[in-house]
Amino acid sequence: MPSIGIDLLHLDELDSLLRRPWFLGYVYSEAELSYAAPLSDGRRREFLAGRFAAKEAILKVLDSGLFGAVIPRHIEVRRGISGRPDVRLTGSARHRLVTLGLADITVTLTHKRDVALAFALGHPKRNLTL
Repeated sequence: MPSIGIDLLHLDELDSLLRRPWFLGYVYSEAELSYAAPLSDGRRREFLAGRFAAKEAILKVLDSGLFGAVIPRHIEVRRGISGRPDVRLTGSARHRLVTLGLADITVTLTHKRDVALAFALGHPKRNLTL
């Protein structure tokens, strides 16, 4: 059975956390932080908020919270070739995916004014019998 997660975030909820180095290192992968670094302040804020909402939605699929069994930086939300988000799981996130019997996770996110919304879907492994 598929597993779902959703998260809605007002960008100002994240502002004070983005000023804390421990938070950045705990939540975001090096690749996500490198991508965000050259962006303008407003675009960087929007980018990181969208990634945070996506990670929160994915954590729900993985049955974990922000400070649970999965380290958020082990969830990397990249830009796929078509522009849509692509999820890469490593470490604790990959382990949890396997433990739950999921094959992979897809995510979509959107921004409107000062709000970011993400929806994640965990796809179960299929047992093929002939």
